[in-house]
Amino acid sequence: MKMKRFLAVLGAIVLVFPLNAQLKADYIQAEAAKQVDAYLLDLYKHFHTHPELSFYEKETSARVAEELEKAGCDEVITNVGGYGVLGIMRNGNGKTVMVRADMDALPVQEATGLEYASTVTTQDDQGNTVYTMHACGHDVHMTSFIGTARMLGSTRNKWKGTIIFLGQPAEERGGGADAMLKDGLLDKIPLPDYAVALHTSASLPAGHVGYVGGYAMANVNSVDIHIKGQGGHGAYPHTTKDPVVLAAKIVLSLQTIVSREISPLDPAVVTVGSIHGGTKHNIIGNDVHLQLTLRSYTEEVRVALIEKIKRICNGEAMASGIPEEMWPEVTVFEGTPSLYNDPVLSEKAAAAMGKILDTEKIHVLSPVMGGEDFSRYGMTEEDIPIFLYWLGGVPQEKYDRAQAGEISLPSLHSALFYPDPEPTLTTGVESMVSIVNSLLLEK
Repeated sequence: MKMKRFLAVLGAIVLVFPLNAQLKADYIQAEAAKQVDAYLLDLYKHFHTHPELSFYEKETSARVAEELEKAGCDEVITNVGGYGVLGIMRNGNGKTVMVRADMDALPVQEATGLEYASTVTTQDDQGNTVYTMHACGHDVHMTSFIGTARMLGSTRNKWKGTIIFLGQPAEERGGGADAMLKDGLLDKIPLPDYAVALHTSASLPAGHVGYVGGYAMANVNSVDIHIKGQGGHGAYPHTTKDPVVLAAKIVLSLQTIVSREISPLDPAVVTVGSIHGGTKHNIIGNDVHLQLTLRSYTEEVRVALIEKIKRICNGEAMASGIPEEMWPEVTVFEGTPSLYNDPVLSEKAAAAMGKILDTEKIHVLSPVMGGEDFSRYGMTEEDIPIFLYWLGGVPQEKYDRAQAGEISLPSLHSALFYPDPEPTLTTGVESMVSIVNSLLLEK
C-alpha cells in the first residue's frame, strides 16, 4: 500500500509539469530526499549487512535485479560475465545513457561500531574464512543506482531515450568490467552514447561531489617476483646464495625507479606490499616472494616501470652471483587501465549537477593513484565517452574535526570507514538523476 500511495502522489506531482519538460531542480531534490526517507535507507542497510566478495555476488545480484524490475525496467538480464545485471529502460527515440554501479565487498572485519555493522564471514578463493565488509562504499553505489532507476522509471513523461542500469561484479579485483565485456555486454544492449558512474569519497563531506576531467584514476598492475637462491645453514652463509639479502637489495633498488628514472612530471608509484621468505632463525632458505603494486597514468610509463623492475631484478641477481638460469621470475598481471573522464562529458555532467547543488558543494579535484575498472567501458572499439565522479560521504561533524586537525579520517578500504547514509544517498540520487536527465535531453 505504501508503494501504491507513493506512486499515486508521484504521478500527481509529475502532471504539474508540461510533457517532455526537463525535471526541475527543486523537484529532483524533493523526490531524492523522499525516496531516501521512505525506502532507500532500508535498502542501503540491507546491502551493508549482506556483503559478498568479488565473483561471489549471487544474492546481491539477485536483489539488484529485483529492485530494477520494481523500478520499471522493461528488461532485466542477469548472469552477464558472472553475476552482472543489466536493467534496460526504454522510452522512445533519443540518447542512450548507461549508469553503472559495482556490487562487491572486501575481506575486511568491520570495526565501525554501527548498529548495522556487517558481521558476515565467508570463504575466500583459498578456502580461508574471512570477514566481509562494504569498506569501499559499493553499498552506497548500488543504493544510489536503484534510487536513480526508481525516479527515472516514475517520470517517463519527462525524458525520451534509453537508460541502461549496469550492476557490475568484481570491481575490487579489477575483473568485473572485463568479464562483462567479454561476455558480449555491448551486444546485449543498445550502444550507449555515454556511460556514467559515481564513487563514494572518504575525504569529501556528505552532500558534496567532486570530479576530475581527463585522467582521474591510475593504471594498476600487480607484479609477483620469485627470487631464487641456494639455501643452507645460517652459521655458514658463505656456502649459500642468500635470497633474503638479494630480496632486500631488490626492494631498495626498486625505490630508485620513480625517484631517478621516471620524469617528475609523470605520476608513478612502485610499492612492495608483501615479502615472504625463510622458515627459521638459523636456516637460509631457497627463495623469497615479493608482491608489488604499480600505478601510472600513461601506457609509456606503465611499460617503463615493468621493464626497469625486470632489469633491476636481473642486475641484482647477477651482482649476487646467482646463475642466469636462476635469475628472478617476474610475473606481471594485466590489472586495470587508467580511467580517463571524457573532458566534454565531464563539463556537461558538472553543469547538470550545478543546477541541483550549491556551487560550493561541487569540487574540481586532482587525479588519484587508485584504480577503477569502470575505465574499460571507455576503451572499447565503440569509444564510449565515460565519466566517474566522487560522492562525498564523510559525516559533517567528523569532517569538521578533521579539518581542525583533531582527528584523521579513515580511508576507503579501512575497517573504520562508513558514510553518513541519508545525505550521501540523497546527493547520490539527485546528482545522478540530474546528469542522466540532462544527457537524455540532448538533441
